[in-house]
Amino acid sequence: MRLVHTSDWHLGRTLHGESLLEHQAAFLEWLLAEAVARQADAVLVAGDIYDRAVPPVDAVALLDRALRDFAVARIPVVITSGNHDSAVRLGFGARLSELAGIHLRTCVADITRPIVLGDADGDVAIYGIPYLLPDAVMDELGAARSHESVLAAAVARIRADAAGRGISRVVVAAHAFVTGALPSDSERDIRVGGIGDAPASVFDGVTYAALGHLHGQQAISAGAAGKQGPVVRYSGSPLAFSFSERCQVKSVTLTEIDAAGRVRATQLPAPVPRPLREVRGKLDDLLARAGGDLAALAGAWVKVVLTDTVRPAAPMERLREKWPHTLVLDFAPEGGLIAAEADLARLAETADPVTICGMFVEFTSGGPPDEAQRAVLRDAVEACSRAEAAA
Repeated sequence: MRLVHTSDWHLGRTLHGESLLEHQAAFLEWLLAEAVARQADAVLVAGDIYDRAVPPVDAVALLDRALRDFAVARIPVVITSGNHDSAVRLGFGARLSELAGIHLRTCVADITRPIVLGDADGDVAIYGIPYLLPDAVMDELGAARSHESVLAAAVARIRADAAGRGISRVVVAAHAFVTGALPSDSERDIRVGGIGDAPASVFDGVTYAALGHLHGQQAISAGAAGKQGPVVRYSGSPLAFSFSERCQVKSVTLTEIDAAGRVRATQLPAPVPRPLREVRGKLDDLLARAGGDLAALAGAWVKVVLTDTVRPAAPMERLREKWPHTLVLDFAPEGGLIAAEADLARLAETADPVTICGMFVEFTSGGPPDEAQRAVLRDAVEACSRAEAAA
């Protein structure tokens, strides 16, 4: 049995204001081609199809085209809702979509409605667990108010259903944060009561857990020492959504399950629209290197961290002349910023508004105001004083 596992498409998302829809469309075309070439029995999408509950119209149109193309190719697609999705909106028309091989699993009632696929070795049951917000589903599942409790209750229902069907090879697609996994900056916090994760052991009795939510592909250890547990994997997102993901190799997972339920997972690298790069240094030094060792940044999305002690004039404009896809500009002056405690101590020692304004200029620009700037500050303070006196 061959399954392609993917997740976290986040259709409609931008990268620091840069539209990703064109690149998301290219990924979906590539995904279909890979699924056909690999003779996949199904594609599993473990949540966060859209980036927000009310997605933009062009993102909805893109998903519609993609699912139509999978239906035409006769490749079943199993989709669960994620914490970014509106389960109701994503699940609209689910029974009708099922006739075309598009299986939407967006509510608790769907948990025990598997897609049963057969191969030469028998049946494989594929179950979809939508993102389970404990407050919304704990009563329906008879669980406590925690991610671990609701996920364990859902998997217990799946184990019982598969046993009743006499199926031993069980695949679960779920959207959750499993203990021990490595997050990225671009994932939304799902903590409830200060806890956002659940142990991998909740998937005991499952052959393969195809997970979504975390954007870096990774495998999670689930079995106790000396005991083979389920294979638990995050496929990761197909595109990078923050500069914290710049070193990740984006991919989908080709999962092959043999007659004994043994799993072989292979990463299929996804197309990269532009690499993400981060550089640090003084503005003039970086610009001087733009034609040399940093020339490749002209084709990348770039984050620049400037270390100038005084903030340069028009830095973003100057950077984009060399690297047109510069998206993020941060400042980290050499020597570091003055500690907050020291700033407060200096503030307590003065009542002069010009000095206080000068301290603000120093904090925001990385250096104290010069004489011309102090003169402007002095004039502004005096003008405010006259206006107050006249009021």
